[in-house]
Amino acid sequence: MIDIHCHILPQIDDGPRNINDCLGMANAAVGNGITDLFATPHHLNGQYENSKKKILNRILEINKLLQKENIPLTVYPGQELRLHREIFISIEMDDVLTLGDKGQYLLLELPSGEVPTYAREVVYELLLKGITPIIVHPERNRALSADIHLLFELVQEGALTQLTSGSILGHYGKRIKSFSEKIIEHNLAHFIASDAHNTDLRGFSLQEAYERVTKKFGINRTFYFNENAELLINGQNIYRQEPVPVRKRILGIF
Repeated sequence: MIDIHCHILPQIDDGPRNINDCLGMANAAVGNGITDLFATPHHLNGQYENSKKKILNRILEINKLLQKENIPLTVYPGQELRLHREIFISIEMDDVLTLGDKGQYLLLELPSGEVPTYAREVVYELLLKGITPIIVHPERNRALSADIHLLFELVQEGALTQLTSGSILGHYGKRIKSFSEKIIEHNLAHFIASDAHNTDLRGFSLQEAYERVTKKFGINRTFYFNENAELLINGQNIYRQEPVPVRKRILGIF
């Protein structure tokens, strides 16, 4: 399996505290059936700054270490970039790292409690530059949870989305689990990833999440998520299902 969102690089954000914790995560990933993953540290989220150059250097180091330790895992570069007004300045400064450094897909994090008014404009402008934004863990955004039509609009604009495996399994509560299922039902999800930070509370549960998706939505939906991850890592266009409009509740009835 391929994991497109993970915090495995040590001492760089709120992921592993040291190299031993990093290796523990690598072994846990392999144990969960993951062969390839993208290391996607937080960047410009108000707490962490991890430039493109810094991450690329760390990726070289970690892959050498994994080979030395005979851990069958390949780590690719990435970045979890917080949406901000100066995002295109950051891109022009070559500070933003797309997945695999291929200039095609970018993990984009919204503020946890809102969807900025300029979000759709950023999606549009990124697409003009040939970069497709992947909105990470939309199921944990309070504004989207309150109004799923906001997510529908972003997907209609051309954005992709990535659900967190723990959300699908109920690790963040019933409300977020239910909203994750609603996102899938309306064809608004394109990837599932671990967003793993450690081997304890926020570990790897990708295989288990796929099993849950298969049980609830059928094996074809699981194939869809798996294939998209494979297409992404190969730099190809991913599959998109036509998003299903969400009927708004009026006076308490549909």
